[in-house]
Amino acid sequence: MPSYHSTLTSNKSIANMSFMTFRTKFRGPVINLNDEHLGKDELQGVDIIDEAILYFKANVFFSSYEIQSEADRIIIYLTLYIIECLKKIQRCNNKNAAVQELTQLAISRFDIPGDPRFPLNGVFQKPKTADETELMRSYIQQLRQECSVRIANRVFETDNGQPSKWWTCFAKRKFMNISLSGPGN
Repeated sequence: MPSYHSTLTSNKSIANMSFMTFRTKFRGPVINLNDEHLGKDELQGVDIIDEAILYFKANVFFSSYEIQSEADRIIIYLTLYIIECLKKIQRCNNKNAAVQELTQLAISRFDIPGDPRFPLNGVFQKPKTADETELMRSYIQQLRQECSVRIANRVFETDNGQPSKWWTCFAKRKFMNISLSGPGN
């Protein structure tokens, strides 16, 4: 069974990663959602973060992932990031605590393509200039911030205020046998 790939396209990129617009309330390089970056047909109004969350439960089981577009690189990164979010959420008793934890996770120091500890250097190209490096770092941070809020809302859709076990059960999974956090984290 093949993995799920992004149906979204963009004619702008940072190194070999698509520069997709998405709905966000956070400051960063993405200011407005561009309608061309929304899902068409059956995924009406879905942006790249929605797609990553939508395909997460299916894609997380794959040990390899064939990249069919530059947007798939964002899906890969966000799938790995969602796993990190779920690890944090497991330790939280309520949504407010989870939002605080995920906010800290989103803005904490993280590696980008080209950094020696970035686990996906074989998939992503290193930015060529200092400006491109800064743009990529701020773009990934904005993706992380928006994804954190959306995943917290999705996981805490329960009536009892506890995280959904149907989401937290994926915290121990390793997509593509890779983890964004180092060993022991």
